[in-house]
Amino acid sequence: MEKRIKVHELRSKSKQELLAQLKDLKAELALLRVAKVTGGAPNKLSKMEVYKNKKFMPLDLRPKKTRAIRSVSLKTEREKKREMYFPMRKFAIKV
Repeated sequence: MEKRIKVHELRSKSKQELLAQLKDLKAELALLRVAKVTGGAPNKLSKMEVYKNKKFMPLDLRPKKTRAIRSVSLKTEREKKREMYFPMRKFAIKV
């Protein structure tokens, strides 16, 4: 299998060739997944580079911050919107 697939190479292929290549790549991915579960050879496992979610990222790819700073900045988009549109009310007390 090629390391990377270039877009200009894909554009020059016909639909049948693309489907055949997709079928081969899916079969190879299935074999790699089986090898990962059964503890296959390390060189095969190094071919799988895809991280589906951020929680599966290796430690050296996470943002370089202290643990406290990372935990503070974990607000979701919804929480950020809520804080922006509905800020804390400020009241003045009459004497």
